[in-house]
Amino acid sequence: MFDEKGFIQTNESKISKKAVKHGIKTVFILFIFSLVCCGVLTKVDLDPDSRDFYETARLIMTKQEKKIFAHLPDEESRKEFIKDFWEKRNPDSETEENEFREEFYRRIEYANARFKEGMPGWKTDRGRIYIYFGTPDQVDMRPMLSLTDEMGRIREARGYLIWRYYRYGFAILFLDKRGDGSYVFDPYYGIGGDFFYALERAKFGLPPKTQDLEKKFLDFDLEYNKEKKEILISIPVNTLTFVSEDDLLKADFDFKFFVYRKKSTERHSFRESRHFEMPEEKVVKLENIEFAFSFPELGPGNYYVDVVVIGKPDIGRARKIFEIKVRNSVSQLVN
Repeated sequence: MFDEKGFIQTNESKISKKAVKHGIKTVFILFIFSLVCCGVLTKVDLDPDSRDFYETARLIMTKQEKKIFAHLPDEESRKEFIKDFWEKRNPDSETEENEFREEFYRRIEYANARFKEGMPGWKTDRGRIYIYFGTPDQVDMRPMLSLTDEMGRIREARGYLIWRYYRYGFAILFLDKRGDGSYVFDPYYGIGGDFFYALERAKFGLPPKTQDLEKKFLDFDLEYNKEKKEILISIPVNTLTFVSEDDLLKADFDFKFFVYRKKSTERHSFRESRHFEMPEEKVVKLENIEFAFSFPELGPGNYYVDVVVIGKPDIGRARKIFEIKVRNSVSQLVN
């Protein structure tokens, strides 16, 4: 078991009730982890390029992105989706190279070369963790470890590895159950720390929360006003860093919008830059700053609205996907 600092404890011969409860919890975590990493697209006849993209990119797709991709009807719409998919994760849109994409495929190549366990390396447990988080900050290896299962029975592993990611605040345990170098995630004691928080940030290309000079993860909300034909973005003031100049607080933002209609080829995208400045005495009284964007009227139906917000200078970036239901006279934000 991991202690509260993420270090493994191996001196227990019998599992406590607390450990049993922990074991059940980690089994559930393993189940969810497998769904997150290994979701399979069904009932869609993909062209070769789309199939190659989806086979590995599904590792970093959100649930909504998988739904969007699943109902795109043709090769052309999927090409547009793939272009948008990588653009949203591009850390610097002003350069020709997409460093996130290049690093993603580099990690797949490394996993395939390094973690050969009877299947492509990127499909192994260690391979997937490496693709998400890169090289561990520390690796602990032991030749033999004895653990007890949820019934209190002793079970043995021929070896184990602990990968510690201090920059992300978690550790993960792999067991070599067969003694052949095939390390698998341990379903009982496998995670110490806030793994899923780190996972979501890694999928979006966001830095770990403990990284030096961390870029803040912006928060924001979205509303669609059918009558005004507007999308309204609201950003909490307490998540922002402003530049102070001439008694004014200033900030600049880039907004990217990708709108998909469910079960349809309808797709809209646009981007705008906005400048904010206001006297400091007024800013401190605000809870949020708001930006309204004109947008053609959405007809009745269900939509995904995928939004990327980039704050300058050095404010950071954020990305959210919202689901909107538009009826004849009103719109409803689902999430």
